[in-house]
Amino acid sequence: MSSNDIKKIYHNILKEQFPQKMEISFYNDSNDKQTLFYEKVEWIIDNEKKGLRYGENPCQEASFYKLINGNLAIGDVKTITPGKYIASDIELLQSGKHPGKINITDIDNGLNILRYFHNTPCCAVIKHNNPSGVAKGSTISEAFEKAFMADRIAAFGGAVVFNRPMDMNCAAFLSDNYVEVIAAPDFEEGVMGILEKKKNIRVMAIKNIEKLNTFTGERVVDLKSLIDGGIIAQISYSPTTLKKEDLLLAETTYKDKNYKINRMPTEKEYEDIIFGWLVESGITSNSVIYVKNGVTVGIGTGEQDRVGVAEIARDKAYKKLWDRIAWEKYKTPWHLLADKDKKEEIISFVNAENGGLKGSVMVSDAFFPFRDGVDVGLSEGVTAVVQPGGSLRDFEVIEACNEKGATMVYTGQRSFKH
Repeated sequence: MSSNDIKKIYHNILKEQFPQKMEISFYNDSNDKQTLFYEKVEWIIDNEKKGLRYGENPCQEASFYKLINGNLAIGDVKTITPGKYIASDIELLQSGKHPGKINITDIDNGLNILRYFHNTPCCAVIKHNNPSGVAKGSTISEAFEKAFMADRIAAFGGAVVFNRPMDMNCAAFLSDNYVEVIAAPDFEEGVMGILEKKKNIRVMAIKNIEKLNTFTGERVVDLKSLIDGGIIAQISYSPTTLKKEDLLLAETTYKDKNYKINRMPTEKEYEDIIFGWLVESGITSNSVIYVKNGVTVGIGTGEQDRVGVAEIARDKAYKKLWDRIAWEKYKTPWHLLADKDKKEEIISFVNAENGGLKGSVMVSDAFFPFRDGVDVGLSEGVTAVVQPGGSLRDFEVIEACNEKGATMVYTGQRSFKH
């Protein structure tokens, strides 16, 4: 098969034949039934009704359904009310190519993260269902630029989700950059005129983003299909740590000796701790991230060991800062910057700043089984750590933080996402 043949794969749209409606029923021991009713989501594109372009790959048919009726109560948990739509109610304003499954799930995970930051302009750039950058700002354009430049390379071709109307400054920034999907509650006058020049961008208006905070704490049925067609059903994850009062200063007892963190976090550290912990809820585990001043500095995802993922996030912080400076100062990507003097100048600056990690917060979605994981961040100047706590050797991690004058808090809740 030639390269040209491979390219054609992405233009061969499968005719999906999923039915218009779907029902999922749950029965208890008394044979009482609870049923969830779904309806297919489609758009009119070029005068033709179309659903998803394809699934995760062009060879996979896929369909997109929204919940229209029914309620499911399992114990004390009730799933989300039908008709309360966010990701399932997309108005497609522009689409050179209609959306595929990955586009929708990337937007959905952006919304999953942004629901916690409704009181401030915030932007999430998502790539392969993980954020490459998330940032708060005084304006939505400031948040967008910070989130995008947190990892400019990964952001290329990503999905950008705004929790405020997209403004002209955001559109102008995109003139030199490329993303594949944009979702916002609205678009200021003139923005669509700029976006129309980039024909293949999927532009989505999601009006209910303005009500995104009402989805905080809401839970849904999460379905996972197995290799043999089996399905695992669970109630979706919801962080319980939403404000600093929910955090516990790290403390433990080991062999009848009490160990406790020496200092409380500062207000600035608390802000980044909460920001980082809530961003963490949208990241594939095993993960460690670093945040500073309301921006992700390094994101490590999906690794098998906590030391390794802490190192990956650290290394990315250095490399992404190299590239950011090269692009902002010389309009040249780091890997194409040929001038050795310029590269040495950038490396020297980034090393002096420890990749931007000095004064950052280290976030872990599960406890540190040993101190070696947290030592990775502390050696780079991390001043605060947030993690669930609960390891038999929490005392080691507490000692490591106290040795460096860092603070640490527990959430008491693991945040795995598979």
